[in-house]
Amino acid sequence: MRRHPIGFRYASALFECAQEKNLLDQMEQELEAVLRVFKDTNLLDEVFRHPKITNEEKKKMVTDHFSGHVSPYVLNLLLLLIDKKREDIFPAIVKDFKGLVNDAKGIAEATVFTAKAMSDEQKAAVSQIFSIKTGKQTLLINNIVDKDIIGGLKVRIGDSVYDASVSSQLERLQQRMIYGNVSR
Repeated sequence: MRRHPIGFRYASALFECAQEKNLLDQMEQELEAVLRVFKDTNLLDEVFRHPKITNEEKKKMVTDHFSGHVSPYVLNLLLLLIDKKREDIFPAIVKDFKGLVNDAKGIAEATVFTAKAMSDEQKAAVSQIFSIKTGKQTLLINNIVDKDIIGGLKVRIGDSVYDASVSSQLERLQQRMIYGNVSR
């Protein structure tokens, strides 16, 4: 998982606080809810980047809308980001926080590319096999249909890619035919 250099510091500080207070799940849900509000309302793009809106107006807006709906820790994070003029890294903080929570729970997210949609049984089988390979307890599967794969599958977990697609095997075969078999 690629981490945002600055966002990760905020995420890890919030993670430590959440872990200490036993609020990991709650804070994860709150961060995702705030992010959803930001995306749905274009608050980050249209309001927070507007040059005529002062930090005090931004802080009042955030306090009015989120106070009582999120924990004081998440609210303080939002206010701190406004003070430091780093509101734009909030999505990276949420992503990094979620990654830290998943690591703590032994969960990894996997993107599986296949030629046709996977059944629940196939997802469970891929999850079981690759959770062992990655050393995680659980693997959350996001299946993406890609007709170019022809058959087989390609699995991306963090920065690792396991490619067992027919298209990549054909490509390797083509390379061997063009350049000859180097391993005599």
